[in-house]
Amino acid sequence: MFAVEVRDHIMIAHSLPSPVFGPAQGMHGATFVVDAAFFTGSLDDNGLVVDIGLATEALSAALAPLNYANLDEVPAFAGKITTTEFLCYHIWEKLRDAVKETGLGGGGRVRRIKVSLEESHVARGWYEADI
Repeated sequence: MFAVEVRDHIMIAHSLPSPVFGPAQGMHGATFVVDAAFFTGSLDDNGLVVDIGLATEALSAALAPLNYANLDEVPAFAGKITTTEFLCYHIWEKLRDAVKETGLGGGGRVRRIKVSLEESHVARGWYEADI
């Protein structure tokens, strides 16, 4: 498999309202480094997986509604616990839709996406699946 990975970041606020989260039940902030990898089995005629610029723009667009947001106030997340894993899947869905709509310059060859959120230098979560 060939892959291209792009990176961005978001700053969010949220609470995790379940006793399993201990002190993180209260409102707190997080800065996530976000990596998105696009996989394909073959390169196009120009030797590309996807256009890196288009992939970067797609990731930025997926993150824009989350950046500097209080996730507890995002209507789409009502009743959800916005864990790192949950956010990975949400961003993955947005990128999947972008690939389906535009191909990101990859000519429809992207088969798999991996979204990784790094919470700190010692913890990261991700979601990875075929499109």
